Amino acid sequence: MKDPKITIQKTELLSDNWYVLNKVTYQYQKEEEPIETHIREVYDRGNGAGILLYNSTQKTVILTRQFRLPSFLNGNKSGMMIEVCAGLLDKDHPEQCIIRETEEETGYRLSTVHKVFETYMSPGAITEILYLFLGEYDATMKVSNGGGLASEQENIEVLEFDFDQAIAMIQTGEIKDAKTIMLLQYAKINNIL
Repeated sequence: MKDPKITIQKTELLSDNWYVLNKVTYQYQKEEEPIETHIREVYDRGNGAGILLYNSTQKTVILTRQFRLPSFLNGNKSGMMIEVCAGLLDKDHPEQCIIRETEEETGYRLSTVHKVFETYMSPGAITEILYLFLGEYDATMKVSNGGGLASEQENIEVLEFDFDQAIAMIQTGEIKDAKTIMLLQYAKINNIL
């Protein structure tokens, strides 16, 4: 199977209020077939990184809980989501970003992280690549209470769960965040905990 030929014809800016929303017109042509014109809206919020913090001795993980407006608008009655620590790269290298975000959000200062994979979270509409990591923590690494940055209006609750309890929370629907599910399942499949 050969890749189609893609030609961008026009990009129109629809919004750049918080991130960038464009309307893109492009030509799509499969081998020896007629050219099709497609129009799609594409949301560019930058790339990000997420991390599953785990303690191999205690068999625990650190997760966060915070309000997520899109989930609230789409049926999540409280809008609260339990997630792995994550953030936008802000022009940092993914490893630098996730080490910074880990300290800001959880209060743990890591010196090393292990990249496990990268993924497009919603490739039909969003350009974002999410770089996903594992990082081991222990009590000696705790340097603050975390909670995020007030300047970014972050109100993040830091939670510590038994690993098996966190896995069970996927089944009960208490954890619905895709990056969190992927990292917990990765840890389970690869016997990290």
